[in-house]
Amino acid sequence: MALVVFLRGANVGGHRTFRPSVLAQQLKHLDAVNIGAAGTFVIRRPGTRAQLRSELARRLAFDTDIMICQGREIVRLVSECPFADEPARPDVVQFVSVLSKSPRSAPAMPISLPASGACLLKILGRDGRFVFGLYRRQMKAIGYLGTIDQLVGVPATTRNWNTITAIAKVLGARRA
Repeated sequence: MALVVFLRGANVGGHRTFRPSVLAQQLKHLDAVNIGAAGTFVIRRPGTRAQLRSELARRLAFDTDIMICQGREIVRLVSECPFADEPARPDVVQFVSVLSKSPRSAPAMPISLPASGACLLKILGRDGRFVFGLYRRQMKAIGYLGTIDQLVGVPATTRNWNTITAIAKVLGARRA
């Protein structure tokens, strides 16, 4: 069963930098596939989650949250099309935040931020360890993405919906 790894806060703003292609090469024995520069990998021969987490932590030169989920969770999420009712627009980004674990409770959704004025971030819903929504292509919106952790009560890392669908394509050729 393939696993998907999301590194939190890697290669962002010149902090916690590393070369994902080099890490994927180092994990060749696990049949690792690098999905972009943000620290997202499909591991097609992972062993146990604990072994994978330990090996990643050992190979990275910095501490970071490592979110791991089953490939079939990503395939299921993509097949459910959470953005089907939200037409793509050039000024809006569709995103998925991967939570470190399922929260005990979460606020009622949808949530629009800020609470007044023009909406910069809209959280549409949650599906297990995934929170999905939309944000405007404005610098202020990025700051609101950081509030997802506080809203749901567990660490989260965010990826563009295009990254999530790219993961599903990599997994589609093999059983997830």
